[in-house]
Amino acid sequence: MVESGRRRVVDLKHAIREVRIAQSERADVVVDLREAEQARLELLAEALESVANDLPPDHDQLLLGILPGQSPRYWVDATSFVAMGRDKRQYQFFKDTRLGRTSLAESTSLEVIADAVTRYVAERIVEREQAVEGDWLNKTVSARGGLFADKAHGSDKYALIWGLCGFGLGMIAGMFLLLAYAWFVVG
Repeated sequence: MVESGRRRVVDLKHAIREVRIAQSERADVVVDLREAEQARLELLAEALESVANDLPPDHDQLLLGILPGQSPRYWVDATSFVAMGRDKRQYQFFKDTRLGRTSLAESTSLEVIADAVTRYVAERIVEREQAVEGDWLNKTVSARGGLFADKAHGSDKYALIWGLCGFGLGMIAGMFLLLAYAWFVVG
């Protein structure tokens, strides 16, 4: 006979019943933890609702929403998300990069994580504006023929000729130096 806890297990049916009860209790705990995790992420989503509402309409890279799953996550963009730590009380803000996952912030405080996400979103918006401005500047400069096109007045025509002349003179000077070396050192 096998002892289980305080009393002895006499038959298999009774043992199976006890194992099923224990498994269902563990499953209930797991479900409760997932629900707590989801609830905490929903609190974060509520705290960041004004940030989501203030996003520029043409900024579709930022997601700002919860996606359910085995472990729910609050996605900020395609590579950044907030997840709950193992204890389900600590928020963890991560970014996936080519070099692996980087922790951007960790805290049990909702406000600390909301501030970190808000700052990250602001940085992404400014980076995008700078990239768009850079693209516009490149197109404008190329259309004009260069940044100093008005002052150059066609000097690009002679750049190749001057380059070839310099190369030729360098070759001639190199030959004279090689002959001088051979004459004085070897000879």
